[in-house]
Amino acid sequence: MSIVFIISAPSGSGKSTLVNELRRSVPNLKFSISYTTRPPRGSEHDGNEYFFISRPEFEEMLKRDEFLEHADVFGNYYGTAKRFLREARETGSDLLLDIDVQGAKQIKEKLPEAVSIFVLPPSRKELEQRLRRRSHAEGVEREDVIQRRLHTASKEIENYPNYDYILVNDRLEQSIDDLKAIVLAERAKRSGAAIAGDSEKILATADRCRRCNARENIDSILASFA
Repeated sequence: MSIVFIISAPSGSGKSTLVNELRRSVPNLKFSISYTTRPPRGSEHDGNEYFFISRPEFEEMLKRDEFLEHADVFGNYYGTAKRFLREARETGSDLLLDIDVQGAKQIKEKLPEAVSIFVLPPSRKELEQRLRRRSHAEGVEREDVIQRRLHTASKEIENYPNYDYILVNDRLEQSIDDLKAIVLAERAKRSGAAIAGDSEKILATADRCRRCNARENIDSILASFA
């Protein structure tokens, strides 16, 4: 049975970079590219970051019940097609979903055995700096957009108790290792197979990221958004 891994994070937390590194370094992991009705940004291309479709097209897919989850975010639809889970199961791969908190909630309701991971920035200040750098790169340096994303981030972070693992993306290399450890530990737990490499270290790293063990490390982050 395929494991479904859900990764969510506020905009600007570095989630996309972590997901890309995980896909490069962990085999048998199928990535679900979401559908969206928003226009491409910067260097985005159809079928790479997202499948960009029109609102009528998206709504037609909704009528045909083709989505595993979907959400309306800032007036644009986002959704995960059911076919990705079907294809993962057919190929014996695990499925990786990069989705927001609304979509994650829908997936957990349908697939409670899915593994959910929430990525946190190290602080509100750091998140704001990352958002400003990204907005500059996208050529959208509007203050109202940045403040809206910060406000949305503060609301999304309130959902962290609903996730199985909490990953603080402070140092990129460490965060990549933490994410890989979570995936490998969950695979080992469910299959009973041995972990290649330093299994004790991998299991300990994953356990440290469990929500029940991460609270002490995230109190200051939560306080910065209060």
